[in-house]
Amino acid sequence: MKKLLLLLILLNTYILANSSILIINSYHKGYEWSDSVVKGLEKTLSLKENIDTNILYMDSKRITSNEYYENLKNLYKVQLKNRKYDLVVAIDRFAYDFVLNYYDDFFTNEKILAVGIENYNKDNTLKYNLENKVSALLEKRDLKSNVKLIQKIIPSIKKIYIVNDKSLNAKHTEPLIKELFEESSFSKKLIYLREDDLKSLEKKFEKFHEDSALLFVRFYKNSNGKLNKNKEIAQFIKNAKIPVFITDSIFNKKGALGGNIVDLEDFGNKSGLMALGILKTKKTEIKTYEDLYYVFDALKLDQFTLAINHLDHEYKIVNKRMTFYDKNRGFINFVFTISPILILLIIGLIHNIYLRRHTESQLKQRIEFDSVLLNAIESPIFWQDEKGIIIDSNARFCNFLNLSSLEIYGYSLDSFHTNKKAITIHRILEKYKKNSELNSQFEFNISANDKRIYFIKQASYCDSKTKKTGIVTIFTDITKEKEIEEQREKEKEFIIQQSKLAEIGEIFSSIAHQWKSPLVEITTIAQESFYTSNVSISEDESYVKDIMTQVNYMTRTINDFQNFIMPSNEKKVFDVKEAIDSMLEIVNHNIKYNYINISIKVEENTNLDVVGFRNEFMQSILNIINNAKDELIKNDLKNRNINISFYNEKNMLIVKIEDNAGGIKSSNINRIFKPYFSTKQSGHGIGLYMAKMIIEDKMNGKLKVENINNGASFIIALENKK
Repeated sequence: MKKLLLLLILLNTYILANSSILIINSYHKGYEWSDSVVKGLEKTLSLKENIDTNILYMDSKRITSNEYYENLKNLYKVQLKNRKYDLVVAIDRFAYDFVLNYYDDFFTNEKILAVGIENYNKDNTLKYNLENKVSALLEKRDLKSNVKLIQKIIPSIKKIYIVNDKSLNAKHTEPLIKELFEESSFSKKLIYLREDDLKSLEKKFEKFHEDSALLFVRFYKNSNGKLNKNKEIAQFIKNAKIPVFITDSIFNKKGALGGNIVDLEDFGNKSGLMALGILKTKKTEIKTYEDLYYVFDALKLDQFTLAINHLDHEYKIVNKRMTFYDKNRGFINFVFTISPILILLIIGLIHNIYLRRHTESQLKQRIEFDSVLLNAIESPIFWQDEKGIIIDSNARFCNFLNLSSLEIYGYSLDSFHTNKKAITIHRILEKYKKNSELNSQFEFNISANDKRIYFIKQASYCDSKTKKTGIVTIFTDITKEKEIEEQREKEKEFIIQQSKLAEIGEIFSSIAHQWKSPLVEITTIAQESFYTSNVSISEDESYVKDIMTQVNYMTRTINDFQNFIMPSNEKKVFDVKEAIDSMLEIVNHNIKYNYINISIKVEENTNLDVVGFRNEFMQSILNIINNAKDELIKNDLKNRNINISFYNEKNMLIVKIEDNAGGIKSSNINRIFKPYFSTKQSGHGIGLYMAKMIIEDKMNGKLKVENINNGASFIIALENKK
């Protein structure tokens, strides 16, 4: 079962791989109807990789002559020469007719998907012998449901104007309009309008008629051929003095009252799904888009005093009216926060309203409320006039200086010569005036055991009545945020150690392999000595010497490992090549065991000395090498190469580590240095994140990655020791 499922997935991937789709748009770029459809279509197609799309624009709203189409055919012949497509998508009627008429000039066996046409005639496909190649997603505007909707919302309706222009597209909608007039229940109320220009239409509906409504189908083109812009049409709909109902989403939220509409972007999405189905199955089908929905504009419902709560259909509301709660959300949330105090204030306020009923007591209550509101804020706040005199503050600021409000108001901060806290605050604000960005934070001792960090925020104010100006100062306690920031720094260090521990297992594996060989040698020597006990003294010495050689090798290996895992305590000058050589010596067996060739190249007169943390640098290089090793093993390459080169560029030492493992996906190349991002194609996220953090934070260098011809290249830039 699993094999069958895998086979189906692979087959589906093969079918859609490297598919090519040609989209021919009947209109020009910027025409909102077709732009919305194409947007939805491309959005769906973009979900599948390896599908190439190409769009051609016919501009048929502006030019529709036979001469133009003939010249367009010649132009497309040049553009489409030697191009092969799997599917041709025709957006609307002009493109569809054009493709049918000139199919043999451009195509051989490509399938056709007609999108947005309002009716399908099989005779046309038979005429061109294309009946087995054409699929279609029809866009049928539901005029009948919209007329019924108008009658439901406006029971007293007497006139329903249906507006359509005099374009070729309008002719394809007229059968639907004809059906409306054949419906006896509302045919007497219908009036079909096809004015010569938009100005005439605007004049016709510039006055209010309570028993009239307008069903807008389209009015993009005047009878003289001039194309109306969407902005002009939207302005007409917005200014019309009778309710305007619509059939698609172009003028939704732009002045129309509402209607049962086609969402054009969703229509494009469904077209994209249909295109993918054709590419997969090669079958043709004719479908009608039926996912219409009801939508209404709250502002227009208010304007014409219309209700929709009695409708049987589900609907959406746009431009919703803001309720009292929406307008005062912040205030109401605050009220609930201090509700115990607020209840007492409200009781007192109601009592005063009933007893006194005059303006003075209301003003007094307001002042009292503002005072409570201000004192409820935990941040110290105070006001100074243009001369620096403190004119008001909250209780938190008084407690901040250990002074009462009577001792503070009417004085400037520099006048408190005996109050150390006031003097300190004055000095801090003076520094803030000189450089607000550099001196926006300060430490302050609230008490002997309570030190806090505050953020300074100042804003100018002007009293509208007295015209006096001043400055409001707010001290925000950011102690917790700073503690969190320090904790994050500690977590960074933890990540480094975590990454090093992750590599230790692999190094132990390498050491185990490296020790097996000398241990076998020692065992062999010892057995040989045992079974040939009659050997001479010189031969005994030779055995002992061989054993000590192997033991020294093992000792040197474990010493190198111990030096590697010990963290560097301070920055020192070290030779980068020597550090990389030491690191490679530790994992040498693992590299050789996997048949990986490592070559090192140093340009002549290269300065290899840098200042930094040697062991941490070795760890970052180890992560990069292990990343390349994993990719080389995974891709099962015969020639597995890692090339390391050193050279100077200005005052920098450049270290390049290149492999031939196939490179990194372009979609992942900007994310491989993020913590915990990991794919087997992009490498170990935590390791590469740690490598970048060490090189850039601890070595003051730069690490970047780029794809080369057959692999990836990690480039490290370090400042040379002068």
